[in-house]
Amino acid sequence: MSPDAAGRVRALDVGAGDAWFAAELLPTLPPGSTVTCWDTGYAEHAPPAPTGEGLLFTPERPAGPFDLVLMLDVAEHVEDDVGFLATIARSLLAPGGTLVFSVPAWPLLFSAHDVALLHHRRYTPARARALLTGAGLRIERSGGLFHSLLLPRALATLRDRATGRSVSAAAALEWRGPDLLRRALELALRADNELSWRAATAAVDVPGLSWWARCRRS
Repeated sequence: MSPDAAGRVRALDVGAGDAWFAAELLPTLPPGSTVTCWDTGYAEHAPPAPTGEGLLFTPERPAGPFDLVLMLDVAEHVEDDVGFLATIARSLLAPGGTLVFSVPAWPLLFSAHDVALLHHRRYTPARARALLTGAGLRIERSGGLFHSLLLPRALATLRDRATGRSVSAAAALEWRGPDLLRRALELALRADNELSWRAATAAVDVPGLSWWARCRRS
């Protein structure tokens, strides 16, 4: 990131939705920092109530530049992902700024779940890297995410194709299971995330259900 002289950071969360991540991020930034939540959905549905000073909401493209831009599971929803990312990198990300990016991985896993979530595609790591470097970004770290979910999703995809099963958007986003299992999965995913970070630090690319990268604009 490239904060101002007072150490404040201007962050942008693209496709922020309910702003949960933005609200978690803001307290970790230097005092006086802001996180702008940009989501076209706010034009039809009121954005969440602000959960802290410095959390901003807009349905329109905000004015840059920003020191930190988050694009977490956004590119797959955009038909022209190449043009969209290039515009963000060129117009919204400050020189020397950081962009954190994640997308669902492996086109072979594209399924009814993706259709319900209005995904245009899933990405191979090579295609995601090409997308980022083509936008003028330098990848500093990258790797897989949610390694433990890769096999279950592959099996579910095979089931959906064999049965012709469809999934509603509500079902794709809804957890259905006992609370004990939910807590066990939370613990497993925390361990999964630790594996992802250690693998990325060691420059070992372990496949996962998603792929992420931390990039910098030159």
